[in-house]
Amino acid sequence: MEPVDWLKKFWSVVAGAGRANEGLRADWQKHLSAVTDVLGFRFVRFHGLFHDDMFVYNEVDGEVVYNFQYIDALFDALLNLGVRPFVAFNFMPSQIATKRNTTFWWNGHGSPPTEMSRWEGLISATMGHWKERYGVAELERWYFEVWNEPNLYGFWAGSRSQYYEMYEKTARIVRQTGANLKVGGPSTSNFVPDTRFDGDMEDMEVQKPLAELKDIDSLSWRPVWIAHFLRWCKSSDVPVDFVSCHPYPTDWALDSRGGQSKRVRQLNATPDDLRLVHKMISESPFPDLEVHLTEWNSSPSSRDHNHDYVPAAIYLARTFLCSLNQVDSLTYWTFTDVFEEEGAGLEPFHGGFGLVNQQGIPKPTYHIFRMLEGLGDEVLDRHDDHGIITRHADSGLLSALLFHYPPEMKTSPPPAYKDRSVAHETVATGSPMPKSLVLDGVRPGASFILETLTPGQQGDVVTAWEKLGSPRHLTRELTKKLAAYASSLSTQHLTADASGKVEVAETLPAWTVIALKEVA
Repeated sequence: MEPVDWLKKFWSVVAGAGRANEGLRADWQKHLSAVTDVLGFRFVRFHGLFHDDMFVYNEVDGEVVYNFQYIDALFDALLNLGVRPFVAFNFMPSQIATKRNTTFWWNGHGSPPTEMSRWEGLISATMGHWKERYGVAELERWYFEVWNEPNLYGFWAGSRSQYYEMYEKTARIVRQTGANLKVGGPSTSNFVPDTRFDGDMEDMEVQKPLAELKDIDSLSWRPVWIAHFLRWCKSSDVPVDFVSCHPYPTDWALDSRGGQSKRVRQLNATPDDLRLVHKMISESPFPDLEVHLTEWNSSPSSRDHNHDYVPAAIYLARTFLCSLNQVDSLTYWTFTDVFEEEGAGLEPFHGGFGLVNQQGIPKPTYHIFRMLEGLGDEVLDRHDDHGIITRHADSGLLSALLFHYPPEMKTSPPPAYKDRSVAHETVATGSPMPKSLVLDGVRPGASFILETLTPGQQGDVVTAWEKLGSPRHLTRELTKKLAAYASSLSTQHLTADASGKVEVAETLPAWTVIALKEVA
């Protein structure tokens, strides 16, 4: 066990979301309010700030007219909910995009501008508007990220050099707005083990052999552009306050037929990736940069049925606790299933990213975030394959997590894309295992609450929904019943004995987590 004295909850800094226009919806805002109040998110990040459905950029009679009314409504709502925007400057307005309709059904325009001066005008107008509306002191508490995954053609139909040019122009305008404003990038996609992104343009041929390789974990995986980007920032004297990328623990290399491999990497892929990023930054020209990994999940698909089941939740607990003190934030993608990259989900539980589904019903992953939020800030004991014991510095109260991620599962939970069969197979993987948790030195007679999340029991709402016949449309009454079942877990009350000891010794089923919390 590595000695870690303080627990920084890097998983609950930034909540991920879909596109800006979705944030204008009442249900989206209701879900954000709910998860923020309970899970402690402080920022929210989304795509499409400048997409046409936000109506920011307009040309009227040959003159550029900026309209910030939709952005104002969204950002005011965020601030009223107690969260701040983690601004991602994208996509390109269609009127100044060199290529249009490059991604998603809603036709995001992922391309460089026809003239860089038009992009500069847009950024200057936006920053000026925010300065006037919110003040520099407020903007100093935000983050400004330039674009999203510019190494991928659908998101950036241009070169790395063109991205660097846009980054430089944007970063300088942000800093001109306020010397202490935080700007960063390059917001690149998941790690790769080859040279496909080493040149100015992606080399599609390089990645094809990877799809045929059986043991992808025998390779060394690394983030895209990070080292090159930081060297360029240093040599060009370009502002950078944080570095960002997206460490999904998957391989999506194209095969020889143009299909994607969609394989998962070994179980410790994300902890290893976070340690590598931490090391790269510490050895870079900017060793004190903040590190914000602005998208992450067990897979990068909003139609992965595994996201709805308990194993995905246990995977989160293990991964987060194995990755302490490596990065400043890791953005879980996303907080809600109100998310439309692949259109609207056809069922209440369709494998969406969200911690809550389209009706706002909590999934098992929601409970993991809630349990983790209940941990203290001082680490007393931790083990990668078992859990953690913590103490709250202000009150001295103890809290702990104990989990069973079955050793038979050597990877992150395998994605279930076509149907739920793979998710069901994953739930059935593993055997019960004796686990124990001992707290010593507490006040004799102290009270504790123990919560349990396990497949087939309270909190496992997708299984309850399946037992009802997997209805595609929920009645209002059924929605309330499922929400009640999903929201509370099986609970026990424990008391410290006369010697100040509390012991939990159980044979835990596979894919189980228990949370123990001392009550004041």
